[in-house]
Amino acid sequence: MRHIAGGSFSMGSTRFYPEEAPVRKVAVDSFWIDETPVTNRQFARFVDETGHVTTAEQSFDMALYADIDPADARPGSLVFRRTSTPVDLSDPSQWWEYCYGADWRHPLGPDSDLTGLDDHPVVHVTAPDAEAYAAWAGKALPSEAEWEYAARGGIEGAEYAWGDELAPDGAMLANYWQGLFPFANQMLDGWERTSPVGTFPANGYGLYDMVGNVWEITADWFQVRGTGKPARSCCAPERNPGGGRRRDSFDPATPGVRVPRRVIKGGSHLCAANYCQRYRPAARHPQMVDSSTSHIGFRCIRRA
Repeated sequence: MRHIAGGSFSMGSTRFYPEEAPVRKVAVDSFWIDETPVTNRQFARFVDETGHVTTAEQSFDMALYADIDPADARPGSLVFRRTSTPVDLSDPSQWWEYCYGADWRHPLGPDSDLTGLDDHPVVHVTAPDAEAYAAWAGKALPSEAEWEYAARGGIEGAEYAWGDELAPDGAMLANYWQGLFPFANQMLDGWERTSPVGTFPANGYGLYDMVGNVWEITADWFQVRGTGKPARSCCAPERNPGGGRRRDSFDPATPGVRVPRRVIKGGSHLCAANYCQRYRPAARHPQMVDSSTSHIGFRCIRRA
């Protein structure tokens, strides 16, 4: 783990997506944070010692999904499937498959395994899985503010973890999609899916993969922040903000599904210039606590 001295910073962005605004001054206390996302090797040790069964290995809670066919409530998880041609980018079902038998041990489906992936980030985990691991390790999940402060690496106001240019002089500094998503990945970074943690340079705090590779689950409930107006500079920074409230995190677009959502941060190997430019510290996205995918993982902190 790396020790991050507390301080204040400008959180958020007004240049990309509305949910990242407004930019405001935030202060956090000192904490320790994992250098990398939790790996398959580390998660396997946790499962071996505790017998933990991940959400993806359990059947759906039918009480939360009244309209689902019981035959479809089998254990599984969402797996990215590259398309062969351009598709409608407003329809994620074009590239996401709910795959029965996909889980952290079988990242691409029941016939896959972790051969060669010990040092890749664990995926197909949910917030409850991440919290169970953190409790076992004597740690916790970071707040959104703690995570973003660490991801910025001491660079105030930059769009990326290393500055304001995505690929300075053509350098690939993170694992993200180069080319037209979701069908043409040039793989200039060398990776089609996840990469071993630490493959790309660390940020100014010595932390790896704070953007790209896998999204990372935080402790905060997701809510839209309101206006995109900057916070008044005369005001004292908000200290250790804790995010939204569970009851406000439900997706208003699906009123029949009462599953709360957490904030995930940092983007993944599926972020691209033509879709989801969220390979940035300020980026944020909601994720239902019972849903897992092949591009979401986590890292832990320990508060000083």
